[in-house]
Amino acid sequence: MKAFKELDRHEKPREKLLEKGVKSLKNEELLAIVLGSGIPGKDIRKLSREVALLLEREFDTLSVEKLCTIHGLGIAKASQILASLEFSQRLLTPNPRRIISAKMVYEALYDFTSKRQEYFLMMTLDGASHIIKIRTVFIGTLTQSIVHPREVFADAIADRAAGIIVAHNHPSGALKPSHEDIRVTKRLKEVGTLVGIDLLDHVIISHKGYYSFSDEGQL
Repeated sequence: MKAFKELDRHEKPREKLLEKGVKSLKNEELLAIVLGSGIPGKDIRKLSREVALLLEREFDTLSVEKLCTIHGLGIAKASQILASLEFSQRLLTPNPRRIISAKMVYEALYDFTSKRQEYFLMMTLDGASHIIKIRTVFIGTLTQSIVHPREVFADAIADRAAGIIVAHNHPSGALKPSHEDIRVTKRLKEVGTLVGIDLLDHVIISHKGYYSFSDEGQL
């Protein structure tokens, strides 16, 4: 097994990075810096080449499990690779909308305050609270039988969301949650805990303002 210290100077990715800059490194050399060392029978260069090939073939569906199919990669190194890629993608995403308050939810959904029917909406969010997507789940009166957790969380799972915010409008202008609003919120919170996707808030919106279950301590 070869680690960095055992490579000749011209073979060392770190030395090359310092001398010529990060853009001079090949993909496998960048990965070698992330990984650090190989394993007995597979040096760092061979391991990095195998990882680079997997990334080229299956980048869109990459997972810890897929990375761990490469001999020499354990959960720790596979997690390092995924975390590095995700961090880079977040930095490169142009001006993503980040939601950190119920007021921002209200502003993002303000157009729905003028609707004459009730709209039940869902925002899926990534781990940094950036909006992945906003969807209309259904149109009509909010009831627990209509707002089925399966319909809500199916899209959230498909989006690989870290959390969701749900919202609905009250055409009457009233902002006080009904008993049904409270029951639906409680059920979605319970299911979110089970599937590992947090229900971060349920916001009721109208032309008079908004009501946040989170702000009111009901989540």
